Amino acid sequence: MEINTNQDISSPDIPVIDLSNHDEKLVARAVVKASEEWGIFQVVNHGIPMELIRRLQEVGSQFFELPESEKEAVAKPEDSMDIEGYMTKYEDAARNAWVDHLFHRIWPPSKVNYRFWPKNPPEYREVNEEYASHMKKLAEKIMEWLSEGLGLQREALKEGLGGETVEYLMKINYYPPCPDMDLVLGVPGHSDINGITLLVANDPLGLQVFKDDHWIDTKYTTSGGIIVIIGDQFLRMSNGKYKSVQHRATRDKEKTRISWPVFVESNLDHVYGPLPELISGDDGAPKFKSYVYKDYKFRKLNWLTLD
Repeated sequence: MEINTNQDISSPDIPVIDLSNHDEKLVARAVVKASEEWGIFQVVNHGIPMELIRRLQEVGSQFFELPESEKEAVAKPEDSMDIEGYMTKYEDAARNAWVDHLFHRIWPPSKVNYRFWPKNPPEYREVNEEYASHMKKLAEKIMEWLSEGLGLQREALKEGLGGETVEYLMKINYYPPCPDMDLVLGVPGHSDINGITLLVANDPLGLQVFKDDHWIDTKYTTSGGIIVIIGDQFLRMSNGKYKSVQHRATRDKEKTRISWPVFVESNLDHVYGPLPELISGDDGAPKFKSYVYKDYKFRKLNWLTLD
C-alpha cells in the first residue's frame, strides 16, 4: 500500500470513548463507529486502576534501564522461530526502524513462558499478571460490542479468533532520544497483523495514524487512556466492515518514549477468515481469503501477496 508521507497533522484527534457511561448501547455504537471510520480509538474510565498502569510502566522502564548483561538474560534465542524475548535496537535500511523491545505472552496461562519475563525488578511478574487479567476483560468486552456491531452474537469475534486459545502478547517498545528526527522512525507505517491491540505509553506518546491522506498525531486526553487499534484479523473477519488502521511510531529528540501494546491474536495454527454468518445467503461473497494465522503472518512480514 502506497502512503503519502505528507506531514500535515492538523486533523481532529482520534475518537475518545468514555466507558463509564451507563448507556451501554451508546458506548457500543461509539466503539463500532470508531472501528468502521477510523480503526483506532481511545477508551477512558475503563476500570483498569491507574495505579496498576503506573506500576506497569514503572517496572517496564526499570527493566530497560538495567545493564545490558541483565537484559540479555531474557534475550530472544538466535535460533528461535518465535518472537518472545528481548531484542536490542536495530536499523533496517529499508524501513529506517530503530527500537529495543521485549516480547512475552501474558495469556493464556498454558502459553506463558516465564523464561522471557524479567526477574528484575522483582515486582515485574506480579504487575504483569494482574495487568493481564484486566486486559483480557477489557478486550473481551470490546470484542462483544464489535460482534454485535456485525449483527452477530457477542462471542462471534472471540470464537472466530480462536475462543479459549486466543493469545495475549505483551510487547514493550523502548525508543531512546533521537537528535536527528529525519534519520529514523521508531516503527514505520504498518497495520497490525492481529485482531485487536490495546496500548498504553509514557509521555510523549508519539503515535501517528494515517487518515484522509495524511498522518495524524494521537494524543492522550487523560493519563489513564488506552489506545485501541483494529488489526488485520478483524478487518478480514468482519469482511471489511472494520478498518485495520495504518499507524507508525515517531521518536522524540530529547525524551525516551516507551509503549506497552498488548496484541490479541489467534494461536499460530488457527484458521481464520471472514465470519461465515457474514458471507452466507444474500450477504455477499467473502472479500478476503481464509488463512492459517502463521501463514498469514509469514506472508505479510515478508511482503508476499495475500489475496
